[in-house]
Amino acid sequence: MNPASRSLQPAFWIGIPALVCIVATIIFALPMRVAAMQMPEPVFGLAPAFAWAMIRPSVLPAVALLLLGLFQDLLWNTPLGFWPLCLLSVHALTLIVRASLSGQSYWVLWGWFGAGCALAFGVGVVLSTIASGTVPALTGVAAQWLVSAALYPFADHLINRYDDADVRFR
Repeated sequence: MNPASRSLQPAFWIGIPALVCIVATIIFALPMRVAAMQMPEPVFGLAPAFAWAMIRPSVLPAVALLLLGLFQDLLWNTPLGFWPLCLLSVHALTLIVRASLSGQSYWVLWGWFGAGCALAFGVGVVLSTIASGTVPALTGVAAQWLVSAALYPFADHLINRYDDADVRFR
């Protein structure tokens, strides 16, 4: 095991990042305006959704993403199940292409993270359109995608911190 890597105890590789996402989501949900405009809120759960699939295939991250998504649903007043489905879609995509992504460069992984974020927001647009009968403002969706895709350094930190902890899945 690489001495720089950490053990894969769920409290460390799942619990702490999930709590950080919850705290960051609450902070960014506070009413802050810049030039009389509401700032787009990043979906912090997308970073661990990507990273957890890269680190180790397991059922625990899916449960954590379900809980993170339900928290976002309650905080943002969206229908229950909306954000869990969006987060789990990113996780599923990453699990599918995980073998191809292993060992890729920082920029390639950031591109795939951006694609995963686009998938999550695409799922969200489809669900919103079905539920309300109208398409949400795509400029707002694009702004939220942009600030969420900018969270890749957090996902990269998680991947690098725990990447070599369990070599059974390499």
